[in-house]
Amino acid sequence: MADGTPPPGPDPVGPAPAVRPFLVTAGRVADSASGPAMPVETQVVATAAGLAVLDRLSFEQHDIVAACRLPQSLAELAARLRLHLNVVRVLAEDLREAGQLTVHVPDFEATHDSSVLRRVIDGLRAIPDSRGVLRDTD
Repeated sequence: MADGTPPPGPDPVGPAPAVRPFLVTAGRVADSASGPAMPVETQVVATAAGLAVLDRLSFEQHDIVAACRLPQSLAELAARLRLHLNVVRVLAEDLREAGQLTVHVPDFEATHDSSVLRRVIDGLRAIPDSRGVLRDTD
């Protein structure tokens, strides 16, 4: 913010992990035999079952489920937790299969509709920068 205080909202969990992504996912990758990777805009939210078993999950899985008390995209989740996007994709799929996350993949047609993209761009431009100045428009 302009006065030097951090923006409101949840803080990142901590420093970036030193563990290699392939160790966290046991060498698995986001694209698999079961299909393509979830899109970055996929929304995930913790289930009651996931929140109930938080203390029994691995560190990364715990952080994902705990962070998903409110819906958020895979991209937001990866940035917030400072995890590689493909690690979040793989772990989110594992958590979905275990019933600990609900996954909402957006409609392909809606996400590629130019009017929706225009509204997103206009909305982003309406957000003032750190000095309180609005961005230029086309």
